[in-house]
Amino acid sequence: MKSKFLVLFVCFAVLFGAAACSNTFDGVGRDMESAGQKIQNTF
Repeated sequence: MKSKFLVLFVCFAVLFGAAACSNTFDGVGRDMESAGQKIQNTF
């Protein structure tokens, strides 16, 4: 019983961690794209 709970907890932790990383990388990509557009508009 204890090991099933531990496995379930680890699975949920990995799932939420992966979702958080995905959102973070998506935000970084948008920030870099925005910065690139501003640089292009300057020149």
